[in-house]
Amino acid sequence: MQSINVKTQAHSQGVDITGQVQKAVAASGVDQGWCEVFVPHTTAAVMVNEAADLSVLGDILNTLDKLVPWDNGYQHLEGNSAAHLKSVLLGATVRLPVQGGRLALGTWQGVFFMEFDGPRSRKAWVDVR
Repeated sequence: MQSINVKTQAHSQGVDITGQVQKAVAASGVDQGWCEVFVPHTTAAVMVNEAADLSVLGDILNTLDKLVPWDNGYQHLEGNSAAHLKSVLLGATVRLPVQGGRLALGTWQGVFFMEFDGPRSRKAWVDVR
């Protein structure tokens, strides 16, 4: 398993980690198989979505903010329940096919680390088999 370091710059942000995940796939030597990306944080997530037009990422973040507002009378004393809820909605893991030693993503797809309680220094773990 390999670790990817991600430094986020904003409270809510998507960071394209496709290149870093692809490097981990290449380093694994696996030609055909699966790549799992796991985010070991309760206020962050990982997703696969549009990477060619980053306005889609902005739309996703804006919609999540509307669905799960930051101030909504939550009980969690730390004050970051919205970040926890967004993490649950998107999930901590994605599983991606590997073909020919590369991620087998669709034409426009990329892998994004999704920050909901930043800015922070974070990690994503990549396992290729």
